[in-house]
Amino acid sequence: MTVLQVGTLKPSLTQTLERRHRAIGLPDTDRDDFLAEHGEAVTAIVTSGRFGVSADLMAKLPNLGAIVNFGVGYDTTDVDAARERGILVSNTPDVLTDCVADTAVGLFLDVIRGFSAADRFVRAGSWPAEGNFPLTHQAGNRRVGILGLGRIGSAIAHRLTAFGCTISYHNRRPVEGSPHTYRADLVEMAREVDVLVVAAAGGQSTSGLVSREVLTALGPQGYLVNIARGSVIDEEALVELLLEGKLAGAGLDVFEHEPKVPPALFGLDNVVLLPHLGSGTVETRGAMEDLTLANLDSFLHSGTVLNPVP
Repeated sequence: MTVLQVGTLKPSLTQTLERRHRAIGLPDTDRDDFLAEHGEAVTAIVTSGRFGVSADLMAKLPNLGAIVNFGVGYDTTDVDAARERGILVSNTPDVLTDCVADTAVGLFLDVIRGFSAADRFVRAGSWPAEGNFPLTHQAGNRRVGILGLGRIGSAIAHRLTAFGCTISYHNRRPVEGSPHTYRADLVEMAREVDVLVVAAAGGQSTSGLVSREVLTALGPQGYLVNIARGSVIDEEALVELLLEGKLAGAGLDVFEHEPKVPPALFGLDNVVLLPHLGSGTVETRGAMEDLTLANLDSFLHSGTVLNPVP
């Protein structure tokens, strides 16, 4: 065995890893005994953004050379520790960009127009009993701020431009050649827009970046959409402001402690909740699986990966 699987993966990917590489999954119990027996043989790990690889686990695998991540997010892996040990880390960029951007637009439309709430209204038999569903708001021609104008953020901006939206964005630095307006101050951008879309990478550098101050600046007429990582937002502040009517609504595909979702959100019709399905299509997950295997095969044959993370 040279390949170790960490965490649950797509079933067909697990089967391929077992068939091609005789991969074994890291057990949930008796890990120290398992690693003492197999640790020296492991040269590659395949995992996902939900699980990742800690510095402690790396230290118990003396010959580990690569961590191959199924997904674009790798914030659960200690990349600094990997870099110090000379361990390559790869992910699967590009192939999920379109589907995640589509999910963001779906949440954008849903939370502003109240489609999910209206669906529940019809299913509950409220239409004939109570009359028409309450009026919502126009989604087009909105001022939209995007936090993180990378591949996914740019794809979201492209889609929302077709809705007549005016796009501004906040990054660590301006994106060269971007037609959209750069805002160096996230609080100021939140104050200026109708909708804040979070598309930033997860990890320590962005943890809590959408703070109470940012959310307060977005204000009672502002909407939040998050398809990035739950850790990017101060979730406690978000829930509190939504309950107090100090935000117009939120469309959320990710949460701080997945799969746990704050129960206080369940009764709010101005909040749309999705189970982290941004890239969850047959086509995209298949492409992610292919690229994960290609990164693994490249490392095992040449010592390099096709998509190294920065």
